Amino acid sequence: MREQLRMRLGQVWPELDIVGEAKNGAEAIELVEQLKPDFTFLDIRMPGKTGMEAAQEIGDKSRIVFVTAYDIHAVEAFERGAIDYVLKPPEQERLQVTVERLKAHLGKPAVDMNSSVTAMLSQLAEKMVAKPSYLQWIQASIGQDLRMIPVEEILFFRSDEKYTCVQTAKYEALIRKPVRDLAEELDPALFWQIHRATLVNVNAIEGVTRDIRGRHLVLIKGKTDKLEVSRSFLHLFKQM
Repeated sequence: MREQLRMRLGQVWPELDIVGEAKNGAEAIELVEQLKPDFTFLDIRMPGKTGMEAAQEIGDKSRIVFVTAYDIHAVEAFERGAIDYVLKPPEQERLQVTVERLKAHLGKPAVDMNSSVTAMLSQLAEKMVAKPSYLQWIQASIGQDLRMIPVEEILFFRSDEKYTCVQTAKYEALIRKPVRDLAEELDPALFWQIHRATLVNVNAIEGVTRDIRGRHLVLIKGKTDKLEVSRSFLHLFKQM
């Protein structure tokens, strides 16, 4: 996601100097102290300290732009506050609006978060603690192109020795992450692992059948694919 944001920012603001990147909230706080940037883009969800916790510590040392996947209600709260935001994945048109706003504040001191925005961030923080963070997007290759795919659009993942196929209703893409890693990062209520090499979107399952060898196969809506179910995962379908 950082690579995607860096690329988009380079397109809409070529003169922008990106002085540092952080993998988590604690690193972001340290880099702001060291580099004193005019602007800091913070993902709301980060390991360790969240983007919201980092923003509260950064205060008025840098103007904050949140990168968020939250719904329209959260976006409305951002609109009312003294903070800008970018929705994930960053779209060029919306990012251009943010850049124009940031340019208007160049040379002006950063404004600390007002009380209404701080209260809103605290409420979102409570929701984040209560609900585990799962992958919302998959960055996959289609030929020479990279595609950001919302996970709810993915019908299934199927791995071979080198790649994992990401199948949607319209196209097939490839990633290098194995199914065993994806199984830990995706919402288990949405994606079931039915084989050591296969994850399937529950909403894409049309039914289960058996072949002449007695194997259980998952049928996918709108597709001819039949995905084999390992014996160790058959219990998932007892309720169907």
